[in-house]
Amino acid sequence: MHSKTALIFDQKADWYAHELGGLCQDYQFVAASTHEEAVSRAANADILVGLAPYIKPDLIAAMPNLEWVQALTTGVDNLLAMDTLPKDVVITNCNGFHGPQMSELTLLLMLSLGRNFPTMLENQKSASWQRWPQPLLAGKTACLVGLGAIAETLAKRCLAMEMRVTGVSNGRTELEGFDRIYKRSDIESAAGDADFLIVIVPYSDETHNIINARILSLMKQSAFLINISRGGCVDEEALVDALDAGRIAGAGMDVFATEPLPADSPLWQHPKIIVTPHIGGMADIYHQQALPLVAENLNKFALFGADGLTGKFDR
Repeated sequence: MHSKTALIFDQKADWYAHELGGLCQDYQFVAASTHEEAVSRAANADILVGLAPYIKPDLIAAMPNLEWVQALTTGVDNLLAMDTLPKDVVITNCNGFHGPQMSELTLLLMLSLGRNFPTMLENQKSASWQRWPQPLLAGKTACLVGLGAIAETLAKRCLAMEMRVTGVSNGRTELEGFDRIYKRSDIESAAGDADFLIVIVPYSDETHNIINARILSLMKQSAFLINISRGGCVDEEALVDALDAGRIAGAGMDVFATEPLPADSPLWQHPKIIVTPHIGGMADIYHQQALPLVAENLNKFALFGADGLTGKFDR
């Protein structure tokens, strides 16, 4: 059997190709750092490795031999929705290593919201010397909605800050470091107990707008909402209403129902919202984090075909 050809489409494509060449002997690797390069080098590739949001239909169309897409991201929504991607093409994602970067962004948002850091930055611009009491994270309750690998990592960071940690999950009833775990049916009680309600649950029909007007109305007036999961998990209109009415203190939003966030969205200018541009999963060492998983899947594919792959999606 001829060796498979894998097209690596990423800014770090040359690095991936070099490293994978030493770890996966059954492949030929082709590197492309731009979309145009990828399309021009795609014709003979059997496998595509790249960040899912940057994989466009014309690249797929340029790959008549495509058998498998290994996304370098967790989310593959655009690939699952791509009508031109043949149904027999297997899709897998990268998962399980995003805990550190997601946790650090969450800590950044918790500290910035609680201490009103955006106002400090504005005061610096105008040389305005204003001081106010600075609240601590210590003693506050962080409620994590969704208890996967990211939540496990985040909980450890919260405990290091001497926070109390609770969770919401239908799949787990006990987890080290958690003071209490609520069922999803008890999310109203969980939200009412939280100083920081942090959404990490995967997006699905069941979790669409899991944070809605009812949940927001039950939160403490001093509490903050943070969404680092998917935009569809939070009712953004209800969030703005809750903030305008003073029902909660603020929100940190990294993900949105429409991305990029439209310039006319009220979320951009809202004084009680910190907007970050879906950067939660990003890291300066992302390629090093993803490499072991990609190499493992490539070697499994060489031995067992698609049946051996991890992170596979049903289509």
